[in-house]
This record gives sequence, structure tokens and C-alpha cells, in this order.
Amino acid sequence: MADLKAVYKAATLNAAEMALDDLEAKWGDKYPMVIKSWRDKWPTLSAYFKYPDYVRKAIYTTNAVEAVHRQFRKLTKTKGGFANENSLLKLLYAGILKASERWTHPVQNWNLTLSQMAIHFPGRLEQHLSL
Repeated sequence: MADLKAVYKAATLNAAEMALDDLEAKWGDKYPMVIKSWRDKWPTLSAYFKYPDYVRKAIYTTNAVEAVHRQFRKLTKTKGGFANENSLLKLLYAGILKASERWTHPVQNWNLTLSQMAIHFPGRLEQHLSL
């Protein structure tokens, strides 16, 4: 995972392409389909690098669905089984309550990020926010 992070956390598009080359050199023999998928979709994936780093960070760190899934996996991976469906639901409910405490923390550089999104996506934010 650290090798893949080097690709999407790269400072520039060129650095990301070099990190992708390094990823392929290290893992290409073991995971050729993954590397091929990244290469085939690179024009779409690399569009991400036209945004400043603080916008990119907001994009890859605020995926709420992934955060919930990660929390659920963390709760259930050490459990062998559940007596019934209700016991699982209670565990997941308690986990979601705990996870939701972190959702109130502000996103770093949010005002700057919001202004950059307004520049990159003109007309899309105004209908939802009063800018």
C-alpha cells in the first residue's frame, strides 16, 4: 500500500508517473492486471494532479463511505461469528456512533480548498452554498 500511496500522494504529475514506474518495477510481475488497469486509466486518474495538494488531500481523505466501511471491517475482522443478526447490528451501531465523533472535525485548509473548487468547477457550488 505504501508504494501505491507514493503514486497518488506525489507532489506533481511527473513525480506520480515516476512512482507508477517504480510501482510497476516492484510489483508488476506479481500484479500485472493491477498495473495494466492503472496504465489504461492513467489519463483519467492523472487529472487529479491538476488540483493543488490541499484539494487533492480533501479528495482522498474525505470519502465518507470508505471511512464507514473501514470502521466496519475493523470492528468485525477479529470476531469469529455472531449469535444472531441483532448482535452484529448492535456492534455496527456502536461503531458508527464512535466513528461519527470524528466527522465533526474540520477539514484542514477548507476555505482555501472550497475557493479552489469554485474556480475549477464554476457554477456548481453556488447552487448548494452561499459563497
